Amino acid sequence: MRTEISGKWVRAMVGGTTVVDSRAPLIFWEQKFPIPAYAFSLDEVRMDLLVPANSAPSGAPTFFGPKGPVAQWFDVHAGGRVLPHAAWCRDDPALEGRITLTWAPEAFDRWLEEEEEVHSHPRDPHKRVEALPSSRHITVKLDGVLLADSTEPVLLFETYLPTRYYLPRADVRLDRLSASNNRSHCPYKGYAEDYWDAPGSPSVAWSYPDPYPSVARIKDRIAFYNESVDITVDGVAVRRPRSIFSNTKNRPSA
Repeated sequence: MRTEISGKWVRAMVGGTTVVDSRAPLIFWEQKFPIPAYAFSLDEVRMDLLVPANSAPSGAPTFFGPKGPVAQWFDVHAGGRVLPHAAWCRDDPALEGRITLTWAPEAFDRWLEEEEEVHSHPRDPHKRVEALPSSRHITVKLDGVLLADSTEPVLLFETYLPTRYYLPRADVRLDRLSASNNRSHCPYKGYAEDYWDAPGSPSVAWSYPDPYPSVARIKDRIAFYNESVDITVDGVAVRRPRSIFSNTKNRPSA
């Protein structure tokens, strides 16, 4: 596990109640999981609002949950609500004496880094995201069926993830995809409000109608999970990459 102290002022709220307030949170990366999380010392957390849970949560591990053994689970009682299993102590020496809180969207009402509201997970201090216009020729197929063909892509380069090819809607065969009700948020790009499924590949494509200014060029364009489709760039086949999104359980669902 990799850890470092962040210089950001981080807070988590339920309604008007601040559950955590830290000027030096520990940011950490679990093994084989590229998305960071925060761990807080006990004096940074309203421990009077945390009640030890009687058991671990049922069901399979989730995207927003711990990625290893837990020494103690807590329910959070704040703002007139109970958030079951919303906090935990990881059973790992690197996080000893610290509390981690979930970023699941149904849990805390607000996460702040300084005075900016952040969603989904902490922003990685070592991550860079660029959206560059291109004239490369991109094709997208699935099981031999053409889904998109474009010479006006915007290439999005994001640390730790494969290059994504954002294509004009007019270049995508939406008649060969099925619209879904899925929605997601990225701390670096904004809210993806539109998702499409393909046979055997849920949430295979998405679009950001109002992305953050730093990646404004991807607005209303459609990208595909390279992990599930066959892409060519200037006539050269791109090998399907492996990432956390190769497992469709890590993709947005309704």
